[in-house]
Amino acid sequence: MTTPTLTPSMTQWLLDYLHSRHGEMVDLLKQLVLAESPSTIPTAQKTVLSLLKNALLSRDYRVRYLKGQNTGGHLLAVPKQRIKGQPRQLLLGHCDTVWPLGTLETMPLVQRNGKLYGPGVYDMKAGLIQTIFALESLLYHDLTPTVTPIFLINSDEEIGSKESTPYIRRLVQGCDRVFVMEPSLGERGQLKTRRKGVGRFTVKVVGKAAHAGLEPEKGASAILELSFVIQQLFALNDPEHGITINVGTINGGIRSNVIAPESTAVVDVRVLRQEDAEKIEQKILNLQPTTPDTQLIVTGKIGRPPMEKTPDSERLWQRAYQRGCELGLTLTEAIAGGGSDGNTTNLYAPTLDGLGAVGDAAHSPGEFIYLDSLVERSALLASLLLDPPLVSDQLSMKG
Repeated sequence: MTTPTLTPSMTQWLLDYLHSRHGEMVDLLKQLVLAESPSTIPTAQKTVLSLLKNALLSRDYRVRYLKGQNTGGHLLAVPKQRIKGQPRQLLLGHCDTVWPLGTLETMPLVQRNGKLYGPGVYDMKAGLIQTIFALESLLYHDLTPTVTPIFLINSDEEIGSKESTPYIRRLVQGCDRVFVMEPSLGERGQLKTRRKGVGRFTVKVVGKAAHAGLEPEKGASAILELSFVIQQLFALNDPEHGITINVGTINGGIRSNVIAPESTAVVDVRVLRQEDAEKIEQKILNLQPTTPDTQLIVTGKIGRPPMEKTPDSERLWQRAYQRGCELGLTLTEAIAGGGSDGNTTNLYAPTLDGLGAVGDAAHSPGEFIYLDSLVERSALLASLLLDPPLVSDQLSMKG
């Protein structure tokens, strides 16, 4: 049956069903974690992609494998019983992790005191499990969303989504909304309604080599010039407006008795507003040398635009807050300093991020999730999937 309006009884059905499936959720999650899947080793993605594909096929979804050129590839899943002409909602997740092969030897999968520890469990394999079982709960109760869910799982998010971004941009065109299943923020499980844009720049200084003792005046130190550039970069920091600039690595020089002919700095940039992104990008690209006979070569850009809140994304957040209350959850929102594929989708459709696992310590040896949260967060997603198009909110406001 088609369900245009979610009722309290339906919410309880979903929650009860997912409680009954908690053991299976944990079992499949453990399989995903044990299938190590670092972003930088495409062949390592095969097992995790196969597990995910089979899980979606068994839940009445058609699954298309999108072959990667330099990645393990991606999965696109759509309902087998898709109704033509319906609006669409995009679910986004990634199966790659930051952890190298063999991490399980020093960071094993451990279940203890209501938590599950392991590489990638929080970021973000638990979010994939929540999505799969949210879709299963709708299928079990024969509840068909009026906004068709389509699910993209990419394998390169942790390295910038360069290969999958064109797919994401095509899929999000015309979507009513986007739910990003990245982990929530911190142990309070905050949803992410804003994200900083992320940029990476390389500043190379070209100077002139000379003997540091015999004729230093004939040289032009690239290291000296880089020290001035670094101070200019740090001066661009403006925490009050969400702008952070960090020179993360530097290198250069040949030997201590040689005036350095070259030096390089790699710079991380985070901004909250697109307006600031454009300004900061131009300031960095237009840096000028102050040391005579040196040259600056600056490359890079703001690769992920800021995920800014819009009136439509605010309505999406308000819906999530309401659904959370119906499930006994008091949800809060937050700004995330890191970027995700939600930064891209928010340019085209209202996006709500951080709907995945509740836990902490992403990208660190103590990474974990709270196992009980799998059920409630999966139920939250299922209820949001049943909501009518966002345009209905606008029409009711006008009416």
